[in-house]
Amino acid sequence: MVPPRIIRRLIFAPLVIALTLAVIVTLPIWLLVAFLASLRLPPPQRRGMRLLAFAVIWLALESAALIACLGLWIASGFGGRIHVEANQERHYSLIRWFLSRVYAAAVRIFRLSVDIDEPEFTPEEASRRLTRPVIVLSRHAGPGDSFLLVYHLLARYHRRPRIVMKAALQFDPSLDVVINRLPNAFVPRKVAESGIITEIERLAAGMNAVDALVIFPEGGNFTPLRRRRAIGRLREKGLREEAARAESLDHLLPPRPNGAIAAIESCPAADVIFVAHTGLDDLITIGDVWRKLPARARIRAKWWRFPADQVPRTRESQITWLFDQWTQIDNWITENRPSQLTVTE
Repeated sequence: MVPPRIIRRLIFAPLVIALTLAVIVTLPIWLLVAFLASLRLPPPQRRGMRLLAFAVIWLALESAALIACLGLWIASGFGGRIHVEANQERHYSLIRWFLSRVYAAAVRIFRLSVDIDEPEFTPEEASRRLTRPVIVLSRHAGPGDSFLLVYHLLARYHRRPRIVMKAALQFDPSLDVVINRLPNAFVPRKVAESGIITEIERLAAGMNAVDALVIFPEGGNFTPLRRRRAIGRLREKGLREEAARAESLDHLLPPRPNGAIAAIESCPAADVIFVAHTGLDDLITIGDVWRKLPARARIRAKWWRFPADQVPRTRESQITWLFDQWTQIDNWITENRPSQLTVTE
């Protein structure tokens, strides 16, 4: 359960800043600990120093973002004008700054590369790219890939993401502060699907030409157990065709259509983008990162964009269309997923 907002603001946020200062002051000790811990791994994989460097940079950026948020709060009349358009744009700029620095650190420390295969646009289509909102339907494959998706929407495509996220992410103080000041939604773990749909409808209905609503139709990361359970639920509901199609997916959970359909119906003028990506699929927990982090991290992604006038409008056709795109994403992952993580320098 997430503590009340007053507790998160008065305890969690100052704690991050204090922790950052403490880590910097005691950095020589942490360097020694990271080096000794890495000795348990083969020489090419002594990644403790890289992880420590990234952690220190992350903490420093978190602290800087929190201090900036405090300044924006004071400048907005102690929060009285925080939702004014100009202040909203300043918060999007802050997120863009934060993610750009994190991305630059990942490129340097983890030798990260990202290859995106996106649709080619005619000059007429390109001129319309920022004249309509978009709904982004992406596979769910861990925090690393999700972070990069939001980064590219902000930095590369100049969009303002709106996201429905798990409430537990509010334990991250800077994320908690900034995201709660913008059009986003945190949902509790055991919230009913109707509650999630309501939030999606709210976010989609309020979009303008530069907004992008990001939805992960799978509802969670892929695991064999979750796959079996999802297929079982479809069978229990009598959805035999959807269950059969879900069984044909090797890398994805079957999409839950209600959220995507709610978004499309709440914002019929939006284009729809499907996102496939692979590369950090196996790095979900801290233990995964410690054991499996490759010497060179490479992510491949592909985006399919459907103009609003090509999006199906009946529920039955939308469900079939969504499963068709999920099958295409699954096939693309099969063709592009590394057979194994690169573990040599």
